[in-house]
Amino acid sequence: MNLPLGPSLAPSPPRKLAEMRLSTVLMRDIVLKTMFRKNIESVAILARAICLPLPITQELLDIARGQKLIEAIGHRGGETTREMGYRLTESGRARAHDALAQSAYFGAMPVPLGQYCDQVKRQSIRRLQMSRSRLEQAMAHLVLPPGLLDQLGPAVGAGRSVLLYGPPGNGKSSISNAIRDALGDHIHVPRAIEHAGQVIPIHDPIVHDQVPEAPDDPLALRLSRHRDSRYLLCKRPCVITGGELTLSMLDLTYDPIARTYQAPLQLKSTGGIFIVDDLGRQADSPQALINRWIVPLEEGRDILTFQSGEKFEVPFDTLVIFSTNQHPGAIFDQAALRRIFFKIRIDGPGRADFLRIFSQIARQKGLPLDEVSLLHLLKVKYPMIGNVYASYQPGFLIDQVISICDFEGIPRQMSPELLDRAWSNMFVQGNDAPP
Repeated sequence: MNLPLGPSLAPSPPRKLAEMRLSTVLMRDIVLKTMFRKNIESVAILARAICLPLPITQELLDIARGQKLIEAIGHRGGETTREMGYRLTESGRARAHDALAQSAYFGAMPVPLGQYCDQVKRQSIRRLQMSRSRLEQAMAHLVLPPGLLDQLGPAVGAGRSVLLYGPPGNGKSSISNAIRDALGDHIHVPRAIEHAGQVIPIHDPIVHDQVPEAPDDPLALRLSRHRDSRYLLCKRPCVITGGELTLSMLDLTYDPIARTYQAPLQLKSTGGIFIVDDLGRQADSPQALINRWIVPLEEGRDILTFQSGEKFEVPFDTLVIFSTNQHPGAIFDQAALRRIFFKIRIDGPGRADFLRIFSQIARQKGLPLDEVSLLHLLKVKYPMIGNVYASYQPGFLIDQVISICDFEGIPRQMSPELLDRAWSNMFVQGNDAPP
């Protein structure tokens, strides 16, 4: 059962400017840049753009007005919604240009790193209580080896690192994705954070799936009014990488065009899952990847570096799942293996589970089963490869049979001859190795 995400876990909105814990100059410049880039003159629209309450937004405008960077342009709106309008002065536009030259970031006011760290602790993935029933439900579509849930359950519940290893094509990636689905709850993700005067955008629509607020839910609307709008309510994030992962993706990077920093992948995955699929196919060695994460995996904190060379700490609150077809002893030394908290071998299915997978996929794809064809597959074809079964094979063979039937213009059906044609495409010809 998950911890509820009620008011206790939702970040409260700031009530006064002093609670922002940000430089007044930084906040003022973001206001000027936002007004300039979005051509905003309304206080209410500006408050929504910078994600701050109206009183704090007005206080920032008063500061800028006192510095002659903005000017009032009279009341706007109707009789019941009249508000003072503001626009940039010549000095204000010049300051907005200068500020944009230093950093192109504008919009939502960032959250100070310290406040972000506090929020990460409140919604930590290690506080998530994973039940057997929830994990079973998320993996109901998979045929799993006996006892696998007994190993996976504690690993997911601990929110620590997991290594899934074993022969290829046996569902390690599918299991990783099902773990992601089992999390099921929501966290609050900041649009951006700030440290040492630098703004780092965190929210990424590719990684963070925002939870829409139900307009007809009075409780949800009431809670949203008491939540800091600099955060977005999202599903726990999941970052999936494969052979394209490089060590540079795990570092803070500076965009010279936008003149802003880009958050590394593991920072975006905070509170969720980071899946490294096909470990061993990356340009950097698995040992090098683990060496990069020794401190984060052990201490729950990561160290990032600004372009100036200044280092700072950020939370590392992520369930890391490594998946590899190689034997762990061949790609890691003992020190690295010790730092991976759970190591779970995923073997291929036995004959009974293979038939269950085959029947399940055939039923899903509308291909009628044929007993003679299945016996041909089990007694003629599989002995050719030492009766080594893999979880990917039923889907591969069934898709091949369907493609052949569609090409030949015959009803979708199963026969020994069709399975022979499908089998010929599962392995390369010649001196090929078993799967």
